[in-house]
Amino acid sequence: MSSRRHFINFSIQTAMAVALASPALFSHAQQPPVTLLNVSYDPTRELYVEYNAAFAKYWKAKAGQSVSIKQSHGGSGKQARSVIDGIDADVVTLALAGDVDALAKNGALLPKDWQKRLPHNSAPYASTIVFLVRKGNPKGIKDWDDLAKPGVAVITPNPKTSGGARWNYLAAWEFAKRKNAGSDVKAKEFVGQLYKNVPVLDTGARGSTITFVQRNVGDVLLAWENEAFLAMKEFGADKFQIVVPSVSVLAEPSVALVDKNVDKKGTRSVATAYLDYLYSDEGQDIAGRHYYRPTGDKAKAKYASQFPKLTLFTIDQGFGGWASADKAHFADGASFDQIYTLSK
Repeated sequence: MSSRRHFINFSIQTAMAVALASPALFSHAQQPPVTLLNVSYDPTRELYVEYNAAFAKYWKAKAGQSVSIKQSHGGSGKQARSVIDGIDADVVTLALAGDVDALAKNGALLPKDWQKRLPHNSAPYASTIVFLVRKGNPKGIKDWDDLAKPGVAVITPNPKTSGGARWNYLAAWEFAKRKNAGSDVKAKEFVGQLYKNVPVLDTGARGSTITFVQRNVGDVLLAWENEAFLAMKEFGADKFQIVVPSVSVLAEPSVALVDKNVDKKGTRSVATAYLDYLYSDEGQDIAGRHYYRPTGDKAKAKYASQFPKLTLFTIDQGFGGWASADKAHFADGASFDQIYTLSK
């Protein structure tokens, strides 16, 4: 009897020792596979193909859990609307903060102070707006004012549905305003002339790239810097070249947890880690490889030489933030509607 009791006690002690020594082993075994949905904007497709694979490998090693990430891409404004209308995104990685703000305003999907939850106002990488022209630059395009000249066909998407288009529009406006002693009247006239040269408004940035690069429409594409580099890489420097304007906007794409959805789905922990990992050395290196401007010091130094130096302004500096910019320029009946109606 005593030997049996000794065996039982030994077995219990052994099991407890193993559990204490290897808690991760037991917690890992209990983790079921999980799927996340990242609702993003057009030009991030290639970035997140690589990033999702890297994060899945990292999370498997860290938590012992298999994770797969589904992607949705489109015009940033349109994507925000899809989440408001019920698409159960765990995270959004959109083109601008104003589109994420809409999730807080229209449906209380996340807190209004969402930008404070991650570094750099929840913008792990940045970009800017440049011009992609055909090789040899046959129209001699050098700066924003060349885009308003007669006979220059400009390709840019619709700012009603595309975040990239809003960056394009505001960069052009600020250039003209600075050139005309701060006059919004002159800026509006200039942007109106520019839109008279726009033959088609695609719904998103990738659609405009396809129109310019593959359909061969237009003389110049107003493009995200990363999108212009990718077009050069894919289709060849013998066909296109990049023109850097004298001034452009610091484009800061935003990322956020969709609280209402992750709490409903039970994915808060892994979705939070997914966004946090964008700020890791690996996440930042992937951003740099895909021609986004990293915010981390290590990757920023590594990729500094690939990015042209130019004068950049922020939306806060030029327009007092996204709420003000949206109200003045992109709300129904605001300046874009007025300009586009008159230009057609």
